Amino acid sequence: MKEKDLLAELAAHLYASSQAETGRTPSERELAEHFGVSRGQIRETLAILEAMRIVERRAKSGIYLTTRQASVEAMALFAKAGVPLDPVQIYETVELRKIHEIKAAELACSRATEENFERLREILAASEARLAAGEPLAREDRDFHLEIVRATQNSIFHRICSVYYVMGETRLPIYFNDPARGRRSHAEHLQIYDALVRRDGNLAQALMSAHLQGAESYWKDLLTGDEAAKVLKRA
Repeated sequence: MKEKDLLAELAAHLYASSQAETGRTPSERELAEHFGVSRGQIRETLAILEAMRIVERRAKSGIYLTTRQASVEAMALFAKAGVPLDPVQIYETVELRKIHEIKAAELACSRATEENFERLREILAASEARLAAGEPLAREDRDFHLEIVRATQNSIFHRICSVYYVMGETRLPIYFNDPARGRRSHAEHLQIYDALVRRDGNLAQALMSAHLQGAESYWKDLLTGDEAAKVLKRA
């Protein structure tokens, strides 16, 4: 089994097989038998998961899940492995994405190159074709937003924001299942693009903020009573 596959599958298995009360997971030996690999491979993979704060190995006690302290990269790994994220964490991720992308819109106004603008035009054209065919815009939405982050010319910024879209890979198609939402989103993308071309940082920020407010409100509305209370308490 490839190292990347084992990492994701082990994370998912630990989540599914851990004890609800304590978070304790199967032992290294049991995990090696389950995946048909050596204990050395399991040990090395657990070391990666521990560095990502997904598990904690306690001497003479065992392996325990620590998902509440998991890193953002770990949450992306969970999403790829099909492990459900905590609804409040989903909302917090959307909120953090909004903060970053508003700043990205401002920076892109002064840093975007003609190559960035050409790529944005291609994405907008692809979006129009999708809408004409009655298809959702999940992929084009991701590409549009990440190209704006790319236009900041800050590769670390782009890598950070890319993680948000890995985490939302299964949720974006659900969000864009509504054709009206797709048409509205595309119209707002056109406005943001126009502000970027005009190099109007203040307008680009304001448009991006209003645009992302819809997604933030959508996920907030899906929270249950207790979950919503946690979010509203900080509002």
